[in-house]
Amino acid sequence: MHKVTVGHGAPVVMVHCMLARHESLLPLAGAVGGQATLFDLPGHGRSPDWDGSWDFQAQAVAWAAACCDGPTHLIGHSFGATVALRLAVERPDLVGRLTLIEPVYFAAARGTSDHADHAAGFRPFLEAMAQDDQSDAAARFNAVWGAVPWDALPPRTQGYLMDRIHLVTASGTAIEDDPAGITTPESLAKVAIPVTLIRGANSPPVIGAIHAALTQRLPDATDHVVAGAGHMLPLTHTAEVAALIRAADRGTG
Repeated sequence: MHKVTVGHGAPVVMVHCMLARHESLLPLAGAVGGQATLFDLPGHGRSPDWDGSWDFQAQAVAWAAACCDGPTHLIGHSFGATVALRLAVERPDLVGRLTLIEPVYFAAARGTSDHADHAAGFRPFLEAMAQDDQSDAAARFNAVWGAVPWDALPPRTQGYLMDRIHLVTASGTAIEDDPAGITTPESLAKVAIPVTLIRGANSPPVIGAIHAALTQRLPDATDHVVAGAGHMLPLTHTAEVAALIRAADRGTG
């Protein structure tokens, strides 16, 4: 695991989204303050490749746990938020507070029309992966979850995404089917810590359905919406996201 620690003060562990790297959350870390530890997910950044020897999400959770020294504030974005939530369920001794920015735990929204629409819209990506067309798959994934249009990305960034697009499917079972039972009402009812949920007003509708389910099942959760923001709001609306996190830290929101 490649990790860095920046800043001073109260400890925070930050987990980035799929296909990014820890640097994507450095601006947010600076805006939030405190001593932030950030790491590259398996197969991302300067961390070693994921070798498939164990569940991708479980490996990420183990790495997040290794960054915690006692009850810690975890801030996760997208897939990184699912890692943070799973750690809170499985190791409550290590998590004192959660900030979940658009956790893509699609299993939580099962049974809703938004989830059905998400599943239908995701099929072309899966078809591209089945045809071993990494370029098309990465472009389709980026069209829904990225902040910059595919054609506007530098070739080096496109290559980075294509080289790692297989990790999206590697993590799929954990977040689509949730075999560990993390998002069940029974599991989430035991997460007896403050949870701040943050999402963009312009994000895919399934995100709103996920947030609604988590807010209902978690004992102490508050949902916030950032106007004009999409899925990559920690990068595009850093100040607004940081202000919500700081306000929650003061107990004012």
